[in-house]
Amino acid sequence: MTTLAVMQPYFLPYIGYWQLMRAVDRFVVYDDVNYIKGGWINRNRILVQGAPAFITVPLVESSPNKRIHALEMQPAVWRDKLVRTVAQNYANAACFDEVFPVVEGLIRLDENNLAAYLTQQLQVLARFMGIATEIVVCSRRGYDNAQLAGQERVIDMCQQERADVYINAQGGQSLYGAQAFAVAGIRLRFLAMRPVSYRQKRPDFIPYLSILDALMAVGAAGIQEHLDAFEWVGKTVSGEVDT
Repeated sequence: MTTLAVMQPYFLPYIGYWQLMRAVDRFVVYDDVNYIKGGWINRNRILVQGAPAFITVPLVESSPNKRIHALEMQPAVWRDKLVRTVAQNYANAACFDEVFPVVEGLIRLDENNLAAYLTQQLQVLARFMGIATEIVVCSRRGYDNAQLAGQERVIDMCQQERADVYINAQGGQSLYGAQAFAVAGIRLRFLAMRPVSYRQKRPDFIPYLSILDALMAVGAAGIQEHLDAFEWVGKTVSGEVDT
């Protein structure tokens, strides 16, 4: 049995993204799709002075009419500022000495293409957290299915990857139907994150921040508890609740 997930590349994504990646045999970085402005492709949130704040990778002429793999990042000046922001706000975190060198290296990656930059980050962080899933890149895979869209394109990728099971985050329940996947011989499953609190620089816990925030608190070993904190949601094609 081969399990597959397909997701756009995100900038230092939250724990749920990594749960999905670890749950499958093969993870497709979906960079051959239009950029979504205001999403999570080139931004995320960390705690700055104890409050959630966006960190952003500035782009050159970003447009929802461009594919993610066609986007370039602005010159590297912003990287120094972001490294300083992370250092200033997480210097007292329990696992700062372990995590900061990794994060700084990811921010300073010598790459200006957005998709390539984000893919390298995903690969490095996956290794750091002990995630052994195979990561492949849509634009380099040669699917030749750009004429398809939405559910049909994902099903086609599953078939080309010979996947028996397609797993998506719970938000995909409004996008994908179990019956259509079943007709193609593929089981559709949805994964929902259960936030587990950890120590933050504030009295009340804020979930769904960048993985950077969690790693600074618990490190590579401690993150395993959080990667396991999910449940299967939705119904199977027979109408039964997935387990």
